[in-house]
Amino acid sequence: MLERLATDRGAILFDPARVAVPGGLLFDPAHWRARGALTEQAGGRGSVQYIDAGEGGWVLRRYLRGGMAARIARDRYLWTGEERTRSFREIRLLAELRERGLPVPVPVAARFRRHHLAYDAELITERLPGARSLFEMLAAGKMDDARWAAIGRCLRHFHDAGVHHADLNANNIMLGEHREVWVLDFDRGRLRHPGSWSGRVLDRLARSLAKANDGANEWKVGFALLRLAHDA
Repeated sequence: MLERLATDRGAILFDPARVAVPGGLLFDPAHWRARGALTEQAGGRGSVQYIDAGEGGWVLRRYLRGGMAARIARDRYLWTGEERTRSFREIRLLAELRERGLPVPVPVAARFRRHHLAYDAELITERLPGARSLFEMLAAGKMDDARWAAIGRCLRHFHDAGVHHADLNANNIMLGEHREVWVLDFDRGRLRHPGSWSGRVLDRLARSLAKANDGANEWKVGFALLRLAHDA
């Protein structure tokens, strides 16, 4: 059960079982850096920061815009109400998906801070120890038929549950040492009735794989196996 804490110009949602002392310091990289507990990794629209906290570590993600919008306000979004902030929507969705038994990261805490008609936001989830992204595994030549099929079956579970991922790509599918599969980054994700939209989600993943492989076609055989397992 997530609890809410009002803060200066905003609020925090957190899991009291994982956060003993909620507050702004949770989301402050300088705080963790001073304790020698912060590792930064470039990726996506900004940087992902790993925090040495909790049993397996945490991942701190700041919501950042991409494309042309980033030139205007890289980390600001239009304020339309607390429950419509990206961080609160995503942490609530993750909590719901965990309740349904779907393989997503454990949500730890989320925050937003208002800036007049705009806000910024962050999300903390538990790290997945030993997991590597589909992009990394493919680049390392470690994708076999069983892994592709496992991804397909996993995505089918999400789609049967009506989980619409807004930006499924090779970087937010994570793979474990024993063919475990997790899905990350549910910003703008939502629950809806299962339907033909799932095919468009897979098409987006295919475009991501094509782009990641820079014209190479090796991924196509694997993706065909993924699609076969998904549609079976």
